[in-house]
Amino acid sequence: MTQLNVLVIDDERPALDELMFLLERDPRVGTIQGCDSATEALRVLQDLAVDAVFLDIQMPGLTGLDLAQVLSRFKEPPPIVFVTAHEEHAVEAFDLHAVDYVLKPVREERLAEAVRRVIASTAPSPSGDTQIPVERGGVTRFISRSDVTHVEAQGDYARLHTTQGSHLVRTPLSTLAEDWADAGFVRIHRSLLVALAHVSELRVDSGRVSVVVGGRELPVSRRHTRELRELLTRETR
Repeated sequence: MTQLNVLVIDDERPALDELMFLLERDPRVGTIQGCDSATEALRVLQDLAVDAVFLDIQMPGLTGLDLAQVLSRFKEPPPIVFVTAHEEHAVEAFDLHAVDYVLKPVREERLAEAVRRVIASTAPSPSGDTQIPVERGGVTRFISRSDVTHVEAQGDYARLHTTQGSHLVRTPLSTLAEDWADAGFVRIHRSLLVALAHVSELRVDSGRVSVVVGGRELPVSRRHTRELRELLTRETR
């Protein structure tokens, strides 16, 4: 396995040294470059290609979130792992497509998991699958979009249903419907989005149409019935 080249950014020298020390102990990590500010990191990145960036959030001048926004505009943005003492920025971090969010003090086994997620995020995926960060009990986990059977609107949030359970995410259903359309998700109701790959039955009873997804029967509104029939027919050809 090719080792990772990583950039570590923290304005507090002891924290920077500790994080670099722990990463050096991981056999999956190769070269490590340290910076004590986001500004210095940007200068380094002009000449250095990295496989991942581990950075603090609260720093003088440009914050870690500011730097992540800049990196997101790169032609090939590097995976980002936030390493911080402040858990309240997790939602903002994942909105910036962070691979992981590690809380200080950093445990070696937790950092090893972050490295694993970096490697997973860069591995080629023939299915074009996407990992989605979800929170439960104060712990952030990742689920595969291909495991989502349907999505239910809950105000400005959406609940992702899988065969193993459900997860609430801070994204409106309308946004997911648009972003996930190419992945085979279709609107069947103003409050429901289903994965065509998980539709096992289409039922018609006294003019009422429904689908069975992940063992659950879900109603299909009249305005979405024709489109759904056409999509399901196309999928089975």
